[in-house]
Amino acid sequence: MKVREATHDDADGIRRVADASLEATYAGQLGEDIVAAAADEWYGADRLADRLDADDVVYLVVVDSDEVVAFSESELDVRQPTGEQSPDSADGVAAIQWLHVHPDHRDRGLGGRLLERTETELLERGANRVEGRVLAANRAGNEFYQASGYARTGQRTLDIAGETYTEHLYVNLPADEAAELTEEHEVDGDTVFVAYDERERGSEAPFYAAYNTTDREERYGFYCANCGSLDTSMDSMGRVECSDCGNKRKATRWDSAYL
Repeated sequence: MKVREATHDDADGIRRVADASLEATYAGQLGEDIVAAAADEWYGADRLADRLDADDVVYLVVVDSDEVVAFSESELDVRQPTGEQSPDSADGVAAIQWLHVHPDHRDRGLGGRLLERTETELLERGANRVEGRVLAANRAGNEFYQASGYARTGQRTLDIAGETYTEHLYVNLPADEAAELTEEHEVDGDTVFVAYDERERGSEAPFYAAYNTTDREERYGFYCANCGSLDTSMDSMGRVECSDCGNKRKATRWDSAYL
């Protein structure tokens, strides 16, 4: 058993694991047609080749007898914002987009071993915080992050093929430290609370969720880390853009296929 960085020669193995894992994990929640379409979108030959070559993407595989049996796909964002500075904890963020273990190889501890190696790789490449996200209905996925020491810090809603789902957000910090990832900002005489553990990738720098209250019950909008502005807008398709600097939200793993 070996954990190593993925190469282009692993593409077929990655696709095989992705197809089987997505089917086993999400077909019951989302439907087989949606899962199949998602696999085609995310793990088609051209897109997968681009992801394997991308400097801000970390792909690791678990190989058993020369066969890929698990993989993780993560994104790094270690750029410093050029505008108003956020806390140090908001910089150098990495997000684990997927961690898949082939159903035939589950319950062998491969997921935990792969997660540890993934965290190490991301920290060595400049991250100081690692995030994970999983649909609320994926009980096993939520239990996996919780058992691995991740604190659940929030949630968001996703539109997948016209249906609304809840996704839980996790970070590898104790809950009391994760609570400190909220910062107050003044906007037109009112106080807005920016949650640095609820992040969306942007074309220039991340966007962070902003709320009117500390309990995060009432959403204000988004904070742009590129210029420090809260003057952002989101359309009905979930596209976010900063009115001051033009920073735009990048598609995430779910909405890349459906938005």
